[in-house]
Amino acid sequence: MLALLRIAKSIVFISSLLFVISILPTHSVYSRDTSPSSSDLGPITVRAFDTDNDAGGSITVEWDDPGYERLSGFAGFLVWRTNTLTGTSDSVEVTPFGTRTYDDRSVSDDSTYSYSVAALVNGERLMSTPSMQVRSSKQWFDGRLTWVLILGLIICGAVIYFIESAKRGTKLFLRRIAGLEAIDEAVGRATEMGRPILFVAGIQDMDDVQTIAGLTILGSIARTVAEYDTKINMPVRASLVMTAARETIKHAYVTAGRPDAYNDDMVHYVTDEQFGFVAAVDGIMVRERPAACFFLGAFFAESLIMAETGNSIGAIQVAGTAMPAQLPFFVAACDYTLIGEELFAASAYLSGEPRQLGSLKGADVGKAIAMIVILVGVIATTIASAWNSESMLWIENLLRQMFSTG
Repeated sequence: MLALLRIAKSIVFISSLLFVISILPTHSVYSRDTSPSSSDLGPITVRAFDTDNDAGGSITVEWDDPGYERLSGFAGFLVWRTNTLTGTSDSVEVTPFGTRTYDDRSVSDDSTYSYSVAALVNGERLMSTPSMQVRSSKQWFDGRLTWVLILGLIICGAVIYFIESAKRGTKLFLRRIAGLEAIDEAVGRATEMGRPILFVAGIQDMDDVQTIAGLTILGSIARTVAEYDTKINMPVRASLVMTAARETIKHAYVTAGRPDAYNDDMVHYVTDEQFGFVAAVDGIMVRERPAACFFLGAFFAESLIMAETGNSIGAIQVAGTAMPAQLPFFVAACDYTLIGEELFAASAYLSGEPRQLGSLKGADVGKAIAMIVILVGVIATTIASAWNSESMLWIENLLRQMFSTG
């Protein structure tokens, strides 16, 4: 029993001794602190150069850190600028932890600068040697947009090619638009019923491209109206639109060989006020009950009011606008609707003007390129993410570079 007690005391003593040893400092009096000091580190290397692909007024500063960020008390790097022409120096920026570059956008292209970088450690500035003198300058071309330039040249070349082809009499294919096919039908129906045609070229002035497209289509409709000897009524809310529309209809009657049938009262000014104009148009529709209504141009809140009124009198209605918010109302209330760009395509199709046809076909080339690039990019990104394909990842990065502006 006494032997067991002695063994237990020995175990307790050894355990206590091991615990005391474990909590003692691990560094002996002979150990040495291996953390770096500022005297052990080399100088900071600074490089300054004109910022690429900019409009001037910017210098990029880069530097290498030999290990100052590992020092206790490190607060950041101070960028110090010296104007070598005037001899003045000033601090520019204290960069956040981990930063090794800075774009100085407060410089002048007329001055020359040198830069130093100081490590801020425990309130002290450990300065580097100055960089070489540098001056900012403008670049004539942003090299990051090279692919955009190439694509622009391709599209412009396509536009010029198609314009020249149309001038030589080459037949350019344009897909069939149902609303255009209904024009002759609508004018013929109005002629048979002895009722007029109502044409509204939107509510914007001549500075809106949709109004111009509507007047171009008006020229084709007016030629058919002149041949069929049908009445046309065109209320407008802008004096310039009234003048342009009168000249368009008059030219159509002259082309049809019936200049004597033209009357300036076919186009008449109503009012500049939006809903006052709509009320006047609705009154014309209710009183004269036109057999066909054409709404081609820029429309806003009045679109559904006019379209529903025309629908209530049983008229054939052809509408077209590039205003996305108004398209649902025209689609719901009209027989045929030219959706978005179809309005401009119809203008080119009916006029047969080479410049309009060439621009339309050239724009189609740009859309085709965009669709192909999007499709290839989606496929490449999907394959690169799913199977980690190096080739697909290369294609994805190439497409990012092609269309990146930053």
